[in-house]
Amino acid sequence: MISRVGRGAVAALAAATLALGSTAPGDAHAVLVRSSPPGRAALSKAPDRVDLWFNERLEAAFSSASVWSAEGTQMDRKDARVDGSDPRRLSVTLAPLAPGAYTLRYRVLSVDGHVVDSSFSFTVKGAPAPK
Repeated sequence: MISRVGRGAVAALAAATLALGSTAPGDAHAVLVRSSPPGRAALSKAPDRVDLWFNERLEAAFSSASVWSAEGTQMDRKDARVDGSDPRRLSVTLAPLAPGAYTLRYRVLSVDGHVVDSSFSFTVKGAPAPK
């Protein structure tokens, strides 16, 4: 026979297992599925914008992206926006980028209410030195 304490522990374990095991599709976060430029890319030509595509729609008023130089200077034009025709796409235009390393930071709110805050880097390669 299980003691009262034992029954309580079993009930608590069953409740925790049920709660963890029943993740509905609406509980997922917005996931970055692709970007241009891609993370860790080494580009021979500087891009004029960054585009991010997610697996679900974003809340435009609460989604942002910015690009930063290795020195800590913001290099985008502060015009990040969710595309009106594709609410899964977030874009930001860039100032001219010199050769170097850059970090894209993004914070998005998906329509299911979850916030995702992440970053990745890319590099613009310098012109080859004259011989």
